[in-house]
Parts: sequence; structure tokens; C-alpha cells
Amino acid sequence: MWNTFTGEEVATLEGHKNVVYAIAFNNPFGDKVTTGSFDKTCKLWNTETGELYYTLKGHRTEIVCLAFDPQSTSIATGSMDNTAKLWDVERGVEKASLEAHTAEIVSLHFSTSGDLVVTGSFDHTSRLWDTRTGECVHKLEGHTGEVSSAQFNFAGDMCISGSIDKTCRLWDVRMGRCLSIKEGHTDEVLDVTFDSTGKTFASASADSTARIYSSRTGECMHVLQGHEGEISRVCFNPQATSVITASSDKTSRLWDIHTGACSQVLEGHSDEIFSCAFNYEGDFVITGSKDNTCRIWRATD
Repeated sequence: MWNTFTGEEVATLEGHKNVVYAIAFNNPFGDKVTTGSFDKTCKLWNTETGELYYTLKGHRTEIVCLAFDPQSTSIATGSMDNTAKLWDVERGVEKASLEAHTAEIVSLHFSTSGDLVVTGSFDHTSRLWDTRTGECVHKLEGHTGEVSSAQFNFAGDMCISGSIDKTCRLWDVRMGRCLSIKEGHTDEVLDVTFDSTGKTFASASADSTARIYSSRTGECMHVLQGHEGEISRVCFNPQATSVITASSDKTSRLWDIHTGACSQVLEGHSDEIFSCAFNYEGDFVITGSKDNTCRIWRATD
């Protein structure tokens, strides 16, 4: 863990026996962080002291995605063993095992209420689960390739999935039916995300472009062009006025969602960038690269 203002190391979280592949804070509280590893375990830590609270054991293979629910009472983990698990933050015990996918789970996301979690899998489907019972509420079928990313909107009435089949699908959460299919990318869709209001969503693709859509009309508002390599990650700022993209061309770019214009190119990494995020206020950006470094940037207005 690092202090974002000084760049100083705050704590080293040691204990995993293999690659640490996934990590998440319990935002907006920020007093806990959870890590998921190829050693098949998830760990829960105190962010102020670096103390280990619990090691969560139960998955049979690598953990590749995880998240806190918005209330910071549960952690969800997704694994290459085809299952997701829900864990109790307070007691450090397994609450439910979500078993129905027939291939690896590579994406998951809680609804704002925390009552539902969506999982995206290499079995070409996404699933909606009731977090209170652990039951599968809906199986979202239609993609013809692996699902790479899945996410709820803020209201929790829609979710989106992106797939290796080059499409995104918008889903009605209550009915579990597909509302629309977004075509246009010429290569795999690697990431999808809603803005904080749920009015727009974005997709990132191996075709070196990202796209911004209206959730209400389904219209593609902008095609974000400029990268020279695949885009593996796209994120909105909290104000829902800009997005950041991370690319294998060693750069990240900030884009104005109203005009689709590139407002800033973040250059300095010496290898591909695979992760990016805004801070809570939206005035700083962090990027993670295969060059073994993270960089913090000031975002332009």
C-alpha cells in the first residue's frame, strides 16, 4: 500500500504463496483491503496497520476476481474452479458457494443494494445471484464467446456484459432478458463499465478503440480512436464527464465523454498498461503496467 500524495510505501501485505492477481478496497470506507491469489486464497487486511484479519480458504484453484459489497459486509471471490464464493467480512467465514457455471469465472460485481452479484464466465454466460440465499436468479445467455466483463448500473435494474465475441449486451436485471446487443467492435471486447449515473456505458476492445453508449437509447455516442494497441481497461471518473483507457501501446488516454475527444495522453510507462482507475474525487489517475510500476497522474479538467 502507498500514500498517493507522497509516493511513500505505507505497508507491505505479505503472506500469499503465489501471484496476487486481484485486489480491492472496501470503498468508500477504505479501512480494509482484500487480496486474491493464485495460491487459491483470499486475504482480508487492515489498511491502517497492514494487519491480516483472515485468510479465506475454500477455492480449489486460482482466484482471479473479487469485490466488497457496497455495505462492506461481504466479499465475493471468483475463481478458475468455475465457482464464486461469498464471505462474511466480520467473521471471515464462507456464506455461500455460487455453483452453476461450467467454466472459469473472470468477472464479478455487486449491485448497489448488495442483494445481487453478477458473474461473467468463460462458459459464454453471465449469471445473477441472490446474495442472501446464494441461488442463481437468472442465467444470461446469448454471447457466442467467453464473457470478459460484467457490471451493474447504479440503479441495479440493468447490467452489461462484454465478450470475446466482439459484442456487448445490455440486460434487464428483473426479467433476465437481453435489451440490446452492441455490435461494431472488430475484435474482442475486453472490458465494459457504466458511469456513476448509469446513463452511459463504455466498452474497450482489442481493436484499439473504446466506445461510449447511451443506456437509454442504446446509441453509440462516440468511438474513441487514437490508441495503437488493444485497450484492456476503461473507467469513468466519478463525475461521469470523462473516461480513461489503458492500452498495450504503453499509454493511457483521458477522453471527454461529451465530445469523444482525447483530452490527455499519459506517457511514461515502458511496457503495456493493464490497469487504470480514478480516485474518489476524480482529480488523480493511477495506472499499472507490465513494467512493474504504478504511476499516479493529475487528471485535467
